[in-house]
Amino acid sequence: MQDPAFYVLKEDVSPCIFGPIEKQRWSYACAKQLIERIIYAEGAENGLEFTIVRPFNWIGPRMDFIPGVDGPSEGVPRVLACFSNGLLRGEPLKLVDGGQSQRTFLYIKDAIEAVHLMIENPSRANGHIFNVGNPNNEVTVKQLAEMMTEVYSKVSGQPPLEEPTVDISSQEFYGEGYDDSDKRIPDMTIIKERLGWDPKTSLWDLLDYTLTYQHKTYSQAVKQAMSTSIASS
Repeated sequence: MQDPAFYVLKEDVSPCIFGPIEKQRWSYACAKQLIERIIYAEGAENGLEFTIVRPFNWIGPRMDFIPGVDGPSEGVPRVLACFSNGLLRGEPLKLVDGGQSQRTFLYIKDAIEAVHLMIENPSRANGHIFNVGNPNNEVTVKQLAEMMTEVYSKVSGQPPLEEPTVDISSQEFYGEGYDDSDKRIPDMTIIKERLGWDPKTSLWDLLDYTLTYQHKTYSQAVKQAMSTSIASS
């Protein structure tokens, strides 16, 4: 996907991109599109006051669960928690299809600031859709894994594994029916013009904040869970 018209996503002009019906994961994107259309129609037909937020990978402390510690062992959390879980357990980070998908990441504190501006300025926010993300924090998933490995080694004082990542197919990791876009970047023009908001936190900084929290909060609990699992096997 090399044409920016298909991956730089604008609130008012971007095309809808969905995969084939047999790739069931696209039902998630379809559901989000449908609810936006229903809300917008209620505004147009019945005067509903609304503001729609499109979050682009908000991450930070307490944003997801660690499997087997504060969430189900069989669950698949989002990429930050998946990689955090691997780092806490001293396991290689799994790169789905080589980790070549590109994403942008926004620190949760910046995201809260954006939403607060919408609440505090209804005359500028009502009836609008806002992308809330950070295009400056764009990396491949593989690059994210490399950055997290480096940051966690500094935070924990533990050397990284000799082979810190391992490739895995999307079918093996997610099962049948998985598909996703390989790149998406939020256009930030509207939120900057209407609310004067810009994200502030770099990816290196937000990973440092987040992994410091993850290590302090979960390292002992993960060790205990791993010991219990070994003892019962």
